Amino acid sequence: MATSQLELKGITKRYPGVLANDSIDLSIQPGEVHALLGENGAGKSTLVKIIYGVVRADSGELRWKGEPISITSPNQARSLGIGMVFQHFNLFETLTVAENISLGIDADHDLKVLTSEIREISERYGLPINPHQHVHELSVGERQRVEIIRCLVQDPKLLIMDEPTSVLTPQEIAKLFETLKRLSSEGCSILYISHKLEEIQELCDHATVLRLGKVTATCTPRDETPKSLAEMMIGSELPVCKRTESAYSPDVRLALRGLAITSPDPHGTDLKGIDLEVRKGEVLGIAGVAGNGQKELLATINGEILSPRAEMIELNGEAVATSSPAARRDRGLGFVPEERLGRGAVPEMSLAFNALLTGNQKGMVSDKGFIDFAHMRDYATKVRERFDVRSDGIDAEAKSLSGGNLQKFIIGREIMFGPELLILGHPTWGVDVGAATTIHQAIVDLASGGTAVVVVSEDLDELFEICDSIAVIAEGRLSPIRATSDTDVEEIGRWMSGQFGEEDGADNHVAA
Repeated sequence: MATSQLELKGITKRYPGVLANDSIDLSIQPGEVHALLGENGAGKSTLVKIIYGVVRADSGELRWKGEPISITSPNQARSLGIGMVFQHFNLFETLTVAENISLGIDADHDLKVLTSEIREISERYGLPINPHQHVHELSVGERQRVEIIRCLVQDPKLLIMDEPTSVLTPQEIAKLFETLKRLSSEGCSILYISHKLEEIQELCDHATVLRLGKVTATCTPRDETPKSLAEMMIGSELPVCKRTESAYSPDVRLALRGLAITSPDPHGTDLKGIDLEVRKGEVLGIAGVAGNGQKELLATINGEILSPRAEMIELNGEAVATSSPAARRDRGLGFVPEERLGRGAVPEMSLAFNALLTGNQKGMVSDKGFIDFAHMRDYATKVRERFDVRSDGIDAEAKSLSGGNLQKFIIGREIMFGPELLILGHPTWGVDVGAATTIHQAIVDLASGGTAVVVVSEDLDELFEICDSIAVIAEGRLSPIRATSDTDVEEIGRWMSGQFGEEDGADNHVAA
């Protein structure tokens, strides 16, 4: 039997109150594409950080090409031939592609020589990129190419990829898979983390499943189904999001009337004459590749960016585009930002105090400014229990929760506020299948109760599952709005690259 590229034996890592990795064994062969599966909080991130030298294991052994080794830093990992492409890109917007790549290389490089290497690698692996282009000018798919090329310049023997397709169009995903399959055929091992189980089936040779820090299963993904893979991850039958037949009313909760703003971010995207209406009980999905105006659209609806004319945004028929976020919240607007930590929750604060941040409407603060701590704690407890938020109680810091559990808490906090209109940015980005189903069901149930919902997401499967209607934002423009039953992934994928116009439909004012 061939010597493994990487072998882990009995890897254990403890944090206060948490056994993150419990005696994990894992073996990856040369040229193998190996999936690492598990719910949020299963221990995947800790394990790959140990492999990449970011975290030290408490016990256990790593073997690289059959030899015991201790990896103490990312620099050492890279010197061995281990590269990692993180879910959130580590790029400087104002630097060029070549300059960014040079920062991730330990050895001294002549920038001209490096530029030639970048061109050669981009051509060889079908990753077209201009080394002289500034990162702020690149699409999300192009930025991911930069991250991959930065690894390839160092001739990796093992490439770790964490949720690499979460912000890509279907066409970009197909191109990425071509590249990964070629790397694999050349002997590079790939450790692949994703919650998109159809991708795991298509791409991966073997899979290791973690649950609560332990290896609970191994399998060949092509011999399984997405359902069976999901059930291995959660340890029980897969929950299903149940929808009632959509019956939204004519009452318009949110209307955008020629919404146009200049982004305050010099590298942001201006919004260009956006028109739409969302009705009571309707779920509208807005798709698009990240960086095409989603951030600006969310901030403008929420009131973080004020519009030049009040009538550009109407909530329940009232012009609010020049009103503050607090004033809009008083009128029934709930909001879930795309960034969980930092905007959705304060990392160092407890869940109880994070509930207080947006809970003033629930009577947690008196008109004299005093906090009702009993009410605050009761509210946080109800959110935690109703939405199955797994944490060490309501006094646990937000940063101690897995991504999926923190997202359930933030969305639950907004839903229990009882909004008439709920805006969600990327509600299940990086969230496991069980937590995603819980979130989807909560959104569908909320709409069934009469709330209008807008979901901004790059996950087309998610939008087609829970939305009544769908549109695309590209370069700050909004496409026509379609009923989800009247379009498909291929058309929406084409629109995500900006290919829509008058021939695709005329009336953006009224949702299908």
